[in-house]
Parts: sequence; C-alpha cells; structure tokens
Amino acid sequence: MKRASAATKWRRRRIAPAAALLAALALPLRAAPHADRALEQQLLATMQVLASDDFLGREPGTPGETKTLRWLGAQWFDIGLVSGTNDPAHPWFAPVTVIARRPAFSLARFGVREHVIGFDDQQALVLTSGRRSLVEGAPLDFVGRGSIPPRAELAGRVALLLDRAPPDQREPDDVQGSARQNALLAGGAAAVVTILDGPRSLASVAARRDRPGYALSGEALGGDLEAFVTAAGFARVLAEARSSLDALERDADRPDFTPHPLGITAHLEATTSETTIRTHNLIGKLPGRHPEAGAVLLLAHWDHFGTCAQPPAEHLICNGAIDNASGVAALTEIARRLAKGPPLDRDVYFLATTAEELGLLGAEAFAESPPLPLRSIVAAFNLDSVAIAPAGTAVGIVGKGMTGIEPDIVRVARAAGRRVSDSTAPNTYIGRQDGWVLLHHDVPTVMITSAYGDMARLQKFFDGDYHRPSDVVKPGIELGGAAEDVLLHVALVRWFADLKTRPGASPMVH
Repeated sequence: MKRASAATKWRRRRIAPAAALLAALALPLRAAPHADRALEQQLLATMQVLASDDFLGREPGTPGETKTLRWLGAQWFDIGLVSGTNDPAHPWFAPVTVIARRPAFSLARFGVREHVIGFDDQQALVLTSGRRSLVEGAPLDFVGRGSIPPRAELAGRVALLLDRAPPDQREPDDVQGSARQNALLAGGAAAVVTILDGPRSLASVAARRDRPGYALSGEALGGDLEAFVTAAGFARVLAEARSSLDALERDADRPDFTPHPLGITAHLEATTSETTIRTHNLIGKLPGRHPEAGAVLLLAHWDHFGTCAQPPAEHLICNGAIDNASGVAALTEIARRLAKGPPLDRDVYFLATTAEELGLLGAEAFAESPPLPLRSIVAAFNLDSVAIAPAGTAVGIVGKGMTGIEPDIVRVARAAGRRVSDSTAPNTYIGRQDGWVLLHHDVPTVMITSAYGDMARLQKFFDGDYHRPSDVVKPGIELGGAAEDVLLHVALVRWFADLKTRPGASPMVH
C-alpha cells in the first residue's frame, strides 16, 4: 500500500508536464494525410534499395552483406548518428563470427551382454549440434513415447523413444518430435535414440536434417547427441535382449508406464564439418544529454537468405522486402526524425542485427558483448516485417505481459491516437524474433506494430511470400501501417528517453 501511495503522489506531481509532452508527441501523428504519404515514399525508397537484386539477398558473410552495411552505414552517418559500438577498433560494425555445421560422420552400435550389433547408414543416423559428440557404453532407458524421468535417474543414460503416437493422438511432425527429444536432453539424458516406428522414415529425417546448423563461435567441442534408427534395424537388438518392438509399444501404452532400463548399452558418435562466417552487426547512436541515465534501444535485422532457389526458377534471390527491409527502413526513418528533433536525455542506440534468420545469432552476439551495460537499457523495441497492415490498424504487442514497460507503451500509443490490441496472439511469435534474446537477458523488449494488429493479414504473408523469392517490393505494397508505426516509435523513444516522463529503469516481469 505504501508503494502505491508513493506512486500516486509521483503521478500527481508529474501529470501536468507529462500531459503536455504527450500532447506534443501526438501532433506529428495527426498531421495531414500527405505527410503520411511522404513517409511511406521514404520507406519505399529504402526498401527498393535493400531488397534489390544488387544486394544479392543480404546473406551474411557475402558481398551482399558488404554492400548492405556500407550503404546503410552511410545513411545513418548522413542522418547524424555516431558509431554505437563504443569500440575504437571497430567503429559502426561490430564483428560477429558464426559457425555453420553440417552432418559429416555417424556411428551407432548397441550391446546386449557380450554381443555388439552395428548399424549402417541405411539403419541409423546420429547427429550432433557440436563439432564432435560421443557416448560409449551408456545404458539405454526406455521412455516410451516421451516420459521424462527425474534428472537423477536419467543423467549419464541414453533415452530410447518411440516415434509413433498413441492411437488417440496425431502423429508427431518434425517439430513435435524435436520437442520431445529436446525435453529429454534438457532433462539430463546423455543422448536420445528415436525408433522410427511411425510414418517418418530414416530417409525423410536425413533429408530434413542434412542442412547446416548455425551457432556463434567459441562454443564447446561437444553438443547434443541424438540418433534415429529404423524399426527393422532395432528389432535385431531387441531380439538379442529377448524382447520385441510390439512388446515395447504395449509397455508404452500401459497407464502405469514408467521409464526403465532395457539391459542394452549404446555406442553413439557424430561429427560435423564446419564453415566459418564472418559477419557484422551495425550499431549507431544518438547521444543524449545524460548518458549516465541509461539508454533506449531500437533494433531490426538486416540479413536474409541470399540465393535461395535453383534453376529453372526464374527468380533465384530471396530479396526479403517485407522481411526485413521494411523493418530496417522503419528503423532508419525513426533515426532520421529523432536526429532532427530536440536533444534527448538518454542515449538512443540503433542496432541492425546480422544472422537473425540463422537463429537470432546477431542479437545473441550483441547481448553477450554489449556496447553498454544491458541493465542500463530502459526499453528496447524490435522492428520486423512491418509492411503488412494499412493505416488505422491497431497495434499488437509481441512480448505482451512480459515486461514492466507496457503501461507506458499503452499510454503513449493512446495519446498518439493508436489503438492497442488486447490480444495475446502475437506472443505466439515471441521466440521467432530478436527481442526474444534480449528478454532472456532481462532487457525489457517488445515488438509493437500494426503488422501484429491484424493477425489474418500477417498469416496471409506467412502462408505466401514469407522466406520465398516472391518477397519483393511489389506495386501497391502496403506501407500505411508501417508509416504510422514509425511515428509511434518516435513518440515512444521520446517518452522513454525523457527523464521527466521516465525517471528510472523498468523492472522485468518474471
């Protein structure tokens, strides 16, 4: 009660200047329609450059990256930003080293008493997320269809999992299957072996998994170890152990099923081949009058997939116009308007991340080696795929309910004439954007945009041009909502960078 009372008194003291500032912030959003059209044209011009074939699909570590960052860095310099790396050895461009790993070697053997049964590549596939992983002579525990025993019971042991779903459930797809394996690995298993007793075949798993996995450099030699074996191949092992696949399936379907050892040991080994990708985050800064008071961060990923199709397709490049040339264009226009405005109290950082499409790796590199203490970031706003909805669309919040900054966001948005959606549906995508990384590092981060205010339009994009060569700047591309989002973010930054309206940092909601 005391805390609420103090907060009420503070609001009363601040209500007059806060209301005045909000009124000032709202003015640009209520300008004549031609002002919005001018902003849309500026966004379009930037998107046409970044999503042109000249930029080769903006793939990290390629000439397309060099061209992208040189052009974008020049734009930010002309706007009036300064380098935000805070590293004289690497102004503007913060190095990020990514390792691409592709499956190279796989070995699976199983022991029953004194007998060892080997599997060839037509019967087993062993995979690791690291350079090399090895399990020798580890006991095999049968976990049915994904039951997770206590960590103490699973540690140092290999979990044996059935791939087929129970009769009353839908067969798991690759995502669901991976989720079960990941849960067992997180529960302490040394490795997971999946018997492919359902519709999935070893060939289909191999085709899906025979692609690079990406990670930041500097990770340990080993990694998660998982294996897939054919039902026919593992039947030989079970026969040696005086059991059968039918017996395992009946056991797994018992209501009182509990994981248990099988008297079988596993020898599993996997390696990967590595390719090093040297890429960069671009970091600019608008210095504030009181940098000791913290900072506001805006970010958008600049990268895409480069060449992503093969002949005879006519268009081979994934240009990434909406995803995410639109977000980078919005980030740049926010910077332009803030730089032209009155000085702010706090620093404002502008981060264009690399390798988002490879697993949010540029954001992770920023968080692991930040140019400022992460705890000093009062609020962070991510911009991704904003060119979806028309003007007048409500804004959705990705990260809704996960930070302490939402009341201020709603206050500023409403003062600016923007409707804020109450839906939590945007949180479905929380783990698919750079803000997720910052949230894990306790930085109050949201993605607030009209693109997530109309989920039907967004889903149409995901079902259509998303991650395809057809994501290009097309005639009539919708930029009304994106233009309004730019102006809203200008208002949000001014609010959070002002010591009168936001005197202290915001606690995270856990």
